[in-house]
Amino acid sequence: MTTQPTDPAALIDDPADLRAHMGAVNPLAERKVLDRLDPFCRDFIALSPFLVLATADAQGRADASPRGDAPGFVQVLDDHTLLIPDRRGNNRVDSFGNILAAPGVGLIFMVPGIAETLRVNGRARLTRDPALLEPSTVQERTPTLGLLVEVDEAFFHCGKALIRSKLWDPSSQVERGSFPTLGRIVAEQTRAIGVAEAEATMEEGYRTRLY
Repeated sequence: MTTQPTDPAALIDDPADLRAHMGAVNPLAERKVLDRLDPFCRDFIALSPFLVLATADAQGRADASPRGDAPGFVQVLDDHTLLIPDRRGNNRVDSFGNILAAPGVGLIFMVPGIAETLRVNGRARLTRDPALLEPSTVQERTPTLGLLVEVDEAFFHCGKALIRSKLWDPSSQVERGSFPTLGRIVAEQTRAIGVAEAEATMEEGYRTRLY
């Protein structure tokens, strides 16, 4: 199926046109942006088991990656610095490669049951310092790499998106059997492995290779 391109006249490609289209910024939306992590930010991060990490490479190609663990898995080292431990994965290191090329990052912290989110923007570096990583040890496994984020901006985002999506509403959950397993998807997309073997590999990874 071919999608027709939008009318060029309907495109917005100028900051002034964008502002004219959207209208003035709410004064509170401007004033709520902090250059540090205040007690509210710290407490929210301590409750958060999940965040999304946004990065881009030197050519501006963007990537967003989920990060999750027990609540408070992200360490607040001080009012301006976060440490996000790296857990076992597939070693694609998309986010880390991007950060080496362009250190700017955006984070969105979520807390189940709370509609509002916390946004943190800043600059990131990779660390393998054992002294920083040791407190993130889980099941006797210490991360070998972590992400240090120097905070430039921190602010809370209203809950409209999560309210509209009913993200935390149990009645909106999809039955797992209504969508294929990741093993089946990978097997059929790559044609490099059988469905049964791929599903067994995924299940084994979930059981034994979280840390």
